[in-house]
Amino acid sequence: MISTGNDIVALKAINITRTKQQNFYSKIISDSEKSLYDQQFSESLPFEHFVWLLWSIKESVYKYLQRITPGIVFSPTRVIINQLEAPANNTISVFEGRDFNDKIVYKGVVEFGAHILYSRSIIAEDFIFSVVNHMDNFERVLWGIRPIDSDEPDRQSETVRTFAITMLNSLFPDAELQIGKNIHGIPVLLKNGIEIPVPISLAHHDHYVAYSFAVSA
Repeated sequence: MISTGNDIVALKAINITRTKQQNFYSKIISDSEKSLYDQQFSESLPFEHFVWLLWSIKESVYKYLQRITPGIVFSPTRVIINQLEAPANNTISVFEGRDFNDKIVYKGVVEFGAHILYSRSIIAEDFIFSVVNHMDNFERVLWGIRPIDSDEPDRQSETVRTFAITMLNSLFPDAELQIGKNIHGIPVLLKNGIEIPVPISLAHHDHYVAYSFAVSA
């Protein structure tokens, strides 16, 4: 089954001091992931950014698998990032599109039980954004990130839906599109009132919203 999952973290909204405390970060990252940071990223990436990067990947994995297994329980330390490759160039100039420029994203391989997923992440000045996919190819994944003027939940929800629908309208120009929720509370795309198999994931944090969706071709 095709699915999608994404997450965004607004860096100005995180508590840096708390993030660096072991009793906090140990609830998010495993000992092996802490070793991964110490060995590969300690000189290039602030530890608090690493912690929230892994959180965003793990939250994306949860959203991806929740669509397939609605009763899944989210346990961050059981979602293990086995591989993480830093970008050659972290200069971000595009905040919406299809697929990713591998030169500017963090690329990961993630394991959760019997599932192996792949991640792409952007770390910008003000946010961290991640998307996961079932294969190491994101050509069928569309995504977008946008700052908004409010952190009110209703405003976040309204804005991210409008943002995603604008992109989706370019794929379905003659249809009336809406984003609803299924019986498990998972976002679904409705075309002329009928759910269609285009999985969509929505995320928001503080003054940022983001979406991802997957298409069959």
